[in-house]
Amino acid sequence: MTELSQKNSYDLIIIGGGPAGLTAGIYTARGKLSSLLIERGLIGGLITETELVENFPGFPQGVSGFELGELMHRQAQKYGLPILVAEVTGLKLKGKQKIVETTEGNFSARAVIIASGAERIKLNIPGEEKFSGRGVSYCATCDGALFKDRPVAVAGGGDVGLTEALHLAKFARRVTVIELMPQLGASRILQDRAAAEAKIEFLLNTRIEAIEGEDMVKRLKLLQVKTGRKSTLETSAIFVAIGVKPYTSFLKNILPLDASGAILTNDKLETSIPGIFAVGDVRASSAQQAIVAAGDGATAAIYAEKFLTE
Repeated sequence: MTELSQKNSYDLIIIGGGPAGLTAGIYTARGKLSSLLIERGLIGGLITETELVENFPGFPQGVSGFELGELMHRQAQKYGLPILVAEVTGLKLKGKQKIVETTEGNFSARAVIIASGAERIKLNIPGEEKFSGRGVSYCATCDGALFKDRPVAVAGGGDVGLTEALHLAKFARRVTVIELMPQLGASRILQDRAAAEAKIEFLLNTRIEAIEGEDMVKRLKLLQVKTGRKSTLETSAIFVAIGVKPYTSFLKNILPLDASGAILTNDKLETSIPGIFAVGDVRASSAQQAIVAAGDGATAAIYAEKFLTE
């Protein structure tokens, strides 16, 4: 990681170190803009939790999300992009300067690219917080091996949910995918793979009402929404994969957001405030794909440079 100098003023600050932020950083650092990237967690973002990325160009055999994030990180380092590990707590305007407030101090820039990505949506049901880290997980790649030869469940039948289920099937005795809707929302290729895996079973039209146990998760309380029938599923873990929401809590009403909390932009990825751009999963109407996020990062970096030189 490139060491930070003592300066706290830059041409441009990038908030977020996923594919969108790292791509923006590669462009701005390579273009000799004074840039700073700020990331609160693991460099690479949520993509690092994906076991296999099969649709990113240039990797015909696929690539692990962790490796993809690491390769982008190394490329940004090659051009000398400074990276600060800190949480952004606020964004304010001071004349033409944008003040980015963080847990490591305040930094200013004339332009900001918000690439803060998304965070996992929680079930918000009894037992979820209590058993977090004790059978409640949001990352099968991180925790799946802990439940070898034991029954586990996955909440969510979308792409993320079935990807998690397929990974868990390598370790668990049984994987039960629980989906609230009457059909799975995942892509056909993932549905076909999951259907062909003998360890994976599906419960559709089913809501998880509560997570129970003692020291660890032991069971789920379920409701069949069509019939109203209640049941109990014995399981050692529940992997929550019901989607993500834009991470915009630090903005504090400074920018217009859509109903989901995503940032509204135009086709140049400009927000309503000149010099502030939004890219990747945090912007409204994002396709929430790594390749789209990377394209957003490049686009915003190009228009940010034009903004700074006009």
